Amino acid sequence: MTGPTDLPTLPGTPFAGLLDDARALQDRTVALRRAVHRHPEQGLHLPRTQAAIREALDGLPLEITEGKATTSLTAVLRGSRPGPSVLLRGDMDALPLTEETGLDFASEDPESMHACGHDTHVAMLASAARLLAERRDQLAGSVVFMFQPGEEGHHGARFMIHEGVLDAAGTRVERAFGVHILANAPSGLLQLRPGPLMASADSFHVRVTGKGGHGSAPQHTIDPVPAAAAMVGALHTMITRRVSVFDPAVLSVTRIQAGTTTNIIPETAELEGTIRTLSEQTRALVRAELPKVCEQVGAAYGCRVVADVEPGYPVTVNDDRIAAEVLRLGAAVLGPENVELLADPLMGAEDFSYVLQRVPGAYAFLGACPPGVDPAEAAANHSNRVLFDEDAMPSGVAMLAAFALDALR
Repeated sequence: MTGPTDLPTLPGTPFAGLLDDARALQDRTVALRRAVHRHPEQGLHLPRTQAAIREALDGLPLEITEGKATTSLTAVLRGSRPGPSVLLRGDMDALPLTEETGLDFASEDPESMHACGHDTHVAMLASAARLLAERRDQLAGSVVFMFQPGEEGHHGARFMIHEGVLDAAGTRVERAFGVHILANAPSGLLQLRPGPLMASADSFHVRVTGKGGHGSAPQHTIDPVPAAAAMVGALHTMITRRVSVFDPAVLSVTRIQAGTTTNIIPETAELEGTIRTLSEQTRALVRAELPKVCEQVGAAYGCRVVADVEPGYPVTVNDDRIAAEVLRLGAAVLGPENVELLADPLMGAEDFSYVLQRVPGAYAFLGACPPGVDPAEAAANHSNRVLFDEDAMPSGVAMLAAFALDALR
């Protein structure tokens, strides 16, 4: 581990035995994970998943509220003494994939799969709620458990924020924490960094209009295809010449479409792609420059251009102080050998960013590469063959509970 390790596990601390207790809940954790995995649901409306979570929480001293705009679920645990509130989050939606893992609890829906591990997030958060309920006498304040639909591009966190999840305990939560499982990291390894952890994600759509005609007589047309092709190079050049290498951006043109057959010059061509940045300043710069570049290139070819940038998730930014605290907690709960300070952010995106824009907090990755597999060779998150080592889940359960216990001592 590269980072602070000065919070050891000592007898009598709130963390003594926490990981062992999380392991003792493994049968419950696995059962919920597999039930959700068998019946994945996509988007903002996940009634079966919501019902499974309610059943898993049954009997715990929780104040449970269901979402109105979505099938979210918020649960509040009151400690034995008054104090602030903290938020723990787990997302619960699946992806549009046909599973090919061969698991005996594989998805029964050929059009949906928990390929990003949200089934494990749900299970870990539910078991963390159980661990904390058993330790209510150690809590001076409240814990808000945020079971969130619609992370995969549907802005589910924003819906829950609008419906009051940050104030569910009666006062604004003072800090927040979440864990995301990764198939390409060693099982049980907790990884995070202060500052930007994951990128923003915006998409762009460009329509180039010229004048169609016969492919044998291009002089009588205004061909949008070479204009669109020139835009690809111009956009990549824009990134290297307008964006600082110390505050980087990634722009990828991922779809080009034009024409219907070999002997017709089409009237229109379309480009689409993604923009990823690690700061809101660079994000704003690229979003402003992209339409200008496309319009000016189009004008040089005599084409009309409409270029739109569709806002996606913001940059996921960990609070420096809280990230350092999570690193120390990880060393205390999991052992320093199981905690890693990430050198670089990931360019994927995450809508927990909406929470971290409003509340100081941290997001961490939890490795779950299957035994005997090289993490570099393992099927990755979002693959329809991805596998997660369920033995990593107690580490996530324990870290979620430790975060609340530490904050509400």
